[in-house]
Amino acid sequence: MSIDSRRVKRGRIHERIRKRVAGTPERPRLSVFKSNKNIYAQIIDDTKGVTLAASSTLEKDVLGDLSTGGGVDAAQKVGADIAKKAKDKGITTVVYDRGGYLYHGKIKALADSARENGLDF
Repeated sequence: MSIDSRRVKRGRIHERIRKRVAGTPERPRLSVFKSNKNIYAQIIDDTKGVTLAASSTLEKDVLGDLSTGGGVDAAQKVGADIAKKAKDKGITTVVYDRGGYLYHGKIKALADSARENGLDF
C-alpha cells in the first residue's frame, strides 16, 4: 500500500468541498491557498470563471513590515485587504472555500479578519 502525501490528501478534500461550494454573481466564492512562504486569497465568480478580487502577501502594501508572509499575522492582513477590495467592488457576502485545509491557524485568522472588516459568510 502506498501512503498519499499531504498535498494529495488536501487535493481530495478540496475536490469534495468544491462539489458543494460554488460562487455566484450574488455570492462569490472566497478561495484560500497557502504555501510555506505566502498566503493567497481570491474572490471568484464561478459562473463566469472570473476573479473579482485578489490579495496575497506577495503585495508589498499587504506584507508591510512583516518579515515573512507565511504566518498568522500575514494571514490577518490578507483577510483585511481582501475584505477592503471586496467592499470597494460592492461585494458584501461570500461563500468561504478553505481549500482543503483545516479551519485552524492561518486559515481561521484570514477568515476572522475578513469577517471583522465587513465580509459576511
